[in-house]
Amino acid sequence: MEPVLVGVIGGSGVYEMEGLTHVEEIRVKTPFGDPSDAIIVGTLEGVRVAFLPRHGRGHYISPTELPARANIYALKSLGVQRIIAISACGSMREEIAPLHIVIPDQIFDRTKARPSTFFGEGVVVHISFAEPFCPDMRQKLYVAAQKAGATVHKDGTMVVMEGPQFSTKAESRIYRSWGVDVIGMTALPEAKLAREAEICYATLALVTDYDVWHESEEPVTVEMIVQNLQRNVEMAKKIIRLAVPTLGKPETCPCPHALENAIITNPAKIPPATRQKLALLLDKYLK
Repeated sequence: MEPVLVGVIGGSGVYEMEGLTHVEEIRVKTPFGDPSDAIIVGTLEGVRVAFLPRHGRGHYISPTELPARANIYALKSLGVQRIIAISACGSMREEIAPLHIVIPDQIFDRTKARPSTFFGEGVVVHISFAEPFCPDMRQKLYVAAQKAGATVHKDGTMVVMEGPQFSTKAESRIYRSWGVDVIGMTALPEAKLAREAEICYATLALVTDYDVWHESEEPVTVEMIVQNLQRNVEMAKKIIRLAVPTLGKPETCPCPHALENAIITNPAKIPPATRQKLALLLDKYLK
């Protein structure tokens, strides 16, 4: 199969876009179980792109239950080098209004029940995560968003909460006092796992609401979020179509070499079963 350069993780509607040709469904088995759904591979603007519905078609997997390791591993096995992640989020800033788009540069982890690494079981790896989103991809997505006519905010800190419940007012006020800009439920552990897999990763955060800190707004409801998300998804499709041809192979960012000096364990001490399980990630450094 022709290698797939770009992966898109998002809702079921994201891959239903004009211009996607030569479409096929691929089911991938991984050492970490099955991905969220079959991966839709097609050609978009001359580039082979893999689309993965994060919550499964029909949206039946909660944020806590997402098979993030299987999702990232599956995309890696197809040859993906760049991932565009589409995430709904709430705004923690007056100037970031619903229907705006944020391309965050920082992330704050408030999840607590999700496996967040491929490693362990006899191998210790410490990746650098100071810059959690690929700077090269972020810039290209920002340019594409401007061309698409989006109201887009470059940079920003996203706090990722466990969910599936929304925030209390107390939590929302505290997050605002910390200086975060948006809040979501899905960018982690995806971003950490993508870095461990040496895949460039960036998020298009689609603002659906003001969370619950905004006293003049109605309380956050599922109906509000779904309605705004559907409108935002149409803009996200435009951005993806404009961005995909510009991505190319990573050249200027450190993401493709994240494991180069991060594997701490003596290769002779890594259990054979673990080495086999993680061959896709480790072999280039352990051979």
